[in-house]
Amino acid sequence: MKAVIHRIILLLTLGLVQSCASYYQSHFDFNSEFEHGDLKQALETLSKHDEDSAGKNRFIYFVNKGLLLSILGQYEESNAFFEKAFLFGEDYRINYAQETASYFTNPNVTVYRGEDHEHLMLLYFKAINFLKMKQTEQALVECRRLNIRLNQLADKYTSPEKLKRNAFIHNLMGIIYQSTGDYNNAFIAYRNAVDVYENEYAKMFGVEVPMQLKKDLLTAALRTGFNEEFENFKSKFGMADFQPVESEAEMVFFWHNGLAPIKDEWSINFIITPGYGNVMNFTNEAMQMSFPFHVDDQNDRSNLQHLEVFRVAFPRYVERPPYFQSAQIERNGEVFPLQFAEDISKIAFYSLKQRMFQEFSKGLLRAALKKAAEEGLRKEDDRLGAVLGLLNAITEKADTRNWQTLPHSIYYTRVPLQEGSNEIKLLLNADKQVVYNFTYQVKKGQALFHTFSSLETSFGPYRYY
Repeated sequence: MKAVIHRIILLLTLGLVQSCASYYQSHFDFNSEFEHGDLKQALETLSKHDEDSAGKNRFIYFVNKGLLLSILGQYEESNAFFEKAFLFGEDYRINYAQETASYFTNPNVTVYRGEDHEHLMLLYFKAINFLKMKQTEQALVECRRLNIRLNQLADKYTSPEKLKRNAFIHNLMGIIYQSTGDYNNAFIAYRNAVDVYENEYAKMFGVEVPMQLKKDLLTAALRTGFNEEFENFKSKFGMADFQPVESEAEMVFFWHNGLAPIKDEWSINFIITPGYGNVMNFTNEAMQMSFPFHVDDQNDRSNLQHLEVFRVAFPRYVERPPYFQSAQIERNGEVFPLQFAEDISKIAFYSLKQRMFQEFSKGLLRAALKKAAEEGLRKEDDRLGAVLGLLNAITEKADTRNWQTLPHSIYYTRVPLQEGSNEIKLLLNADKQVVYNFTYQVKKGQALFHTFSSLETSFGPYRYY
């Protein structure tokens, strides 16, 4: 036991000790430049750390670079990095040596795999890049990948409280299929999206079925010849007078509003009390929290019984509320509201909440192993025990890594266009209106895709598109 502890102390002093800073704070220059819309400088800052492309945070490096390049209009280069992130997720395997080390240090020594919604969103951005490059066949490949990922989530989780389906991704698949004229698959995807919005998103996130989705579903049903379904959904939606819009061309406009939450850290003080048999209890009476823990080793059990109070760190999200609350498109005097379709911020909060019991279990096991080792070593060598105790305090840290350049939420609408030149206005409403003007040259039958990113949060008005 003593030899093992010696090796752990050596590893820690050689560089495994993590600073007290969160992941956001340790990359503050990059994050600040991104939030202020200085994207070229942010890209330069990110490129100075190319060694991260092979490190334990490589997933975040890939998606950050992919997103930056996408906003800058470098779609091919962007997709190259999103593809690396996708393949990383496909090839990811747990490193059990790192997992073991994490129980004597903290989870930041492990490779960051990425959250479920982050893996879906990278394919969203990849598909949008292809659509902007007018490469619809490649966008359909991303559709199929998204469908596989959604099926994997459905197989992965059995609890009805777990988020297993993504309404916005089903909606996106329908939009892509419709852009290729495949109304049959578009109808199926739209129908699935409506189902998830109604049965999961409304309850979990307060996000209702967007009106644009209702219109697109009815259009797909009619164009496919599903007349019975068309009448049923028309009645269900209360849209008895609906008729599809006939236009020479069209544009789907996506608004990426604000920034996703930052993953931060919080901590709880626990005391250990003995239970029955080999069970010990981690207790915080003030918060009315008690977690049983099995300790089979008699020496560890004896060491733990002598402990009093210790701190355990856990992850939490901190929201960055968006500065703008609504937006609309104007064309030839007609108004097209941008409709709320995805709340990435709430999805992040919900997903972490659903796995907090697992986070508590891992954190308490980590604290127990570190403290038991410390007390055991003190019996053999008080100085080494004191050193290990100091290292335990330094290394007690939650995993605060996440994809922090994602938008807070996504809105969209479909705008009819005419062949030739088209002038549109984007109006962002906050304390006062902000207006952007765009001009599009369109061919008959063409489907355009446009994204606009508002990086403003309630902490400062920053924008880029």
